[in-house]
Amino acid sequence: MTATLTEIELAIGGMTCASCAHRVERKLNKLDGVSASVNYATEKARVQAPDGVDPAVLVAQVEAAGYTATLPAAKPAPAAEEADPLRERLIVSIVLSVPVVALSMVPAWQFTYWQWIVLALAGPVVVWAAAPFHRAAWTNLRHGAATMDTLVSMGVLAAFAWSLYALLWGTAGTPGMVHPFELTISPSDGAGNIYLEVAAGVTTFLLAGRWFEARSKRHAGAALRALLELGAKDVTVLRDGTEVRVPVDALAVGDRFVVRPGEKIATDGVVEDGSSAVDASMLTGESVPVEVGPGDAVVGSCVNAGGRLVVRVTRVGADTQLARMAKLVEDAQSGKAAVQRLADRVSGVFVPVVIALAAATLGFWLGTGAGAATAFTAAVAVLIVACPCALGLATPTALLVGTGRGAQLGILIKGPEVLESTRRVDTVVLDKTGTVTEGRMSLVSVAGDEDALRLAGAVEAASEHPIAAAVAAGARERFGDLPAVTGFANVEGLGVRGTVEGHEIVVGRAALADVELPEPLAAARESAEETGRTAIVVAWDGVARAVLVVADTVKPTSREAVAQLRGLGLHPVLLTGDNARAARAVADQVGIDEVIAEVLPAGKLDVIVRLQGEGRVVAMVGDGVNDAAALARADLGLAMGTGTDVAIEASDLTLVRGDLRAVGDAIRLSRRTLGTIRGNLFWAFAYNVAALPLAASGLLNPMIAGAAMAFSSVFVVANSLRLRGFRPLS
Repeated sequence: MTATLTEIELAIGGMTCASCAHRVERKLNKLDGVSASVNYATEKARVQAPDGVDPAVLVAQVEAAGYTATLPAAKPAPAAEEADPLRERLIVSIVLSVPVVALSMVPAWQFTYWQWIVLALAGPVVVWAAAPFHRAAWTNLRHGAATMDTLVSMGVLAAFAWSLYALLWGTAGTPGMVHPFELTISPSDGAGNIYLEVAAGVTTFLLAGRWFEARSKRHAGAALRALLELGAKDVTVLRDGTEVRVPVDALAVGDRFVVRPGEKIATDGVVEDGSSAVDASMLTGESVPVEVGPGDAVVGSCVNAGGRLVVRVTRVGADTQLARMAKLVEDAQSGKAAVQRLADRVSGVFVPVVIALAAATLGFWLGTGAGAATAFTAAVAVLIVACPCALGLATPTALLVGTGRGAQLGILIKGPEVLESTRRVDTVVLDKTGTVTEGRMSLVSVAGDEDALRLAGAVEAASEHPIAAAVAAGARERFGDLPAVTGFANVEGLGVRGTVEGHEIVVGRAALADVELPEPLAAARESAEETGRTAIVVAWDGVARAVLVVADTVKPTSREAVAQLRGLGLHPVLLTGDNARAARAVADQVGIDEVIAEVLPAGKLDVIVRLQGEGRVVAMVGDGVNDAAALARADLGLAMGTGTDVAIEASDLTLVRGDLRAVGDAIRLSRRTLGTIRGNLFWAFAYNVAALPLAASGLLNPMIAGAAMAFSSVFVVANSLRLRGFRPLS
């Protein structure tokens, strides 16, 4: 009999790179019947364990690997201003390191006893500011592993220790000692050399990179917070015929509550009394409001656009559609591949090789009888020259410049892991409503008597319905002020009527007007409905006068944007919850061949998964709550900044402009930034590879090492700054 499995989620602390996540994962998977997946980006472990397993056992297993684990709270904690120890370390490190580097690298500023001032300033940087690297290195050492933290810690401590030795027992502490730049290669015993600027500089650079990464990761739970905050907070409940205002959490299945025009529906339920139009576009993607009446189901967080409703509760809490969508977003985020920074990929081989080379160098020089000072100098030189100073700048500088330029252009890139996805993407899925189209109803055309629009607009102006608002706006645009209406009445689900200039005007479905449409008007209505648009009949005195066509219109720049995406080698797909006819009509207008329509929110996620299963690397562009899970699951999620906070937080890239052309610009900028990071990493490693043999042979003058490291860093920064010249196509 197969054991029943339960899913447990753990929040993992102490991970500093992707290899940490792999270590935790391996440790958890050693438990009988346990299958674990650890995501470094979200710092969570999803564990499938046999029923009855005590979560404390899982926590203990993680702690045995050298990390921390806790069971997350039932609800994401609200965003709060918290102390940021990493930021504090970075600020202190910068303040102390700048004079250290300046005094060490500029001989003209080296006054008497300057080296002791530098030692006093560098000490707190090496001991306190670099503590996260030392702790991680110690954890790795206890578990027989090595990461980039190991190399950073060893290099920083070695540079500081040898500097201390040279100052206290060598000649570096002599009054009036000056660090000249000598571009010569010759063996040295190192007794007069100090490396304090290396220790302090490396710490500062890498703290900057670590802080930037942590800052981007803090937003991991923001999508869930935004989803949960989307719903109503309070609700008017009917208790013994009296309306009572209570928190939404107090609702129970079977309760009856009131929804007034403009209010959010508090939770999922069934309408018992009243009729209205409900705007469910954020959840369903359907641009046309849904008419509801007694017996119809409604979904929590949708907006009541029309009349008063009385709703009986059918689902509360975690069972609601909104809560299930929050779960979809969480599942999709956790399903992303663990982030593997480019530097971490190489560190698995690079770090052990450098440590082995340093040990071999020490042993070799001791074996040749060169003396302990010479041997130790060469070994320390290996660690110092391999210390990833430029490597620490490679990703953050390119990312800072690239994201800064993106922000100027209305493109927000959330983190380094986003960039690799842009290079591999071959399919871009576009949500229709609010992304390709405007996302709101507007008057498209008028067939018949032009004056009918003026009179219809006067009647519709008294209604709160979104379609009525579109007609009234179109009438005002053409005629200016509209005449007064008397005797206004709303007919449930059919339309409105009222008296204007002595005529009783009827605006709505043909069934409400109860008139026969002449051939031109009948053709206009049929044509509109064939393309998924909404046709409204205007009649008075028993005669049909006009047909007004209302639709969600395509953005003017969408066709050009689709052409740009094709130019980047991407295959566009239109995905929508709207009906197939409307979707096909929009696709034809903008030049998209593949259309997937009438898809529910969970279905959108399934479509992304299916496309990925076909071997495609998928980018998703959307703006609504209904897109959030798909945005999170896609290889690259792009949210239109004109959309909901939920979609924005679930995405990898946010486009502040509502212009779809920004998608192409975002992908181009991301690819350019990734290319810059790759170039930076290549040169940073090339420097190490070229310098290591010189260091190991004892021929590397410390000032040459310092100059080479400085040049390597300057090159990386200069290469990154080229991103400021990025220009959008739009």
